[in-house]
Amino acid sequence: MELTHIDEKGAARMVDVGDKDYTHRTAKAQAIVTMKAETLELIKEGNIKKGDVFSCARIAGIQAAKRTFELIPMCHPLPLEKISVDLEAINDTQVKIISTVSCTYKTGVEMEALTAANVAALTIYDMCKAVDRGMVISDCCLLYKDGGKSGVYER
Repeated sequence: MELTHIDEKGAARMVDVGDKDYTHRTAKAQAIVTMKAETLELIKEGNIKKGDVFSCARIAGIQAAKRTFELIPMCHPLPLEKISVDLEAINDTQVKIISTVSCTYKTGVEMEALTAANVAALTIYDMCKAVDRGMVISDCCLLYKDGGKSGVYER
């Protein structure tokens, strides 16, 4: 398999998407934040001093998806059409973040979905670190993507 972001001399480059077709593209990514049960209880009760953790993390994830091209050097700026960031306590100590991003363009939105999930997770960490510095962000991965010539990928 050829790496598309490397030129023939091994230097990093931005991929030329000029000749690609516009297609509808969607990507879904996740991240998990593991914390003390007491921390998650504080989040659920709305007792984190910095404010509503899930709302702030959702907004941060959405904002991050829109700015991915400013963070990841070889990403193209994309005309994103939909960004959703869903957060759910999946047990007494874990929050699962699922981000979904879509647009109609010449390149995929995987990096935007991954960035959204990770920044939402980092926001949870930032807002709760005063009570739980031992939180762990894990299981960041692409769950699904479609569109473009490589077709569908599903984990």
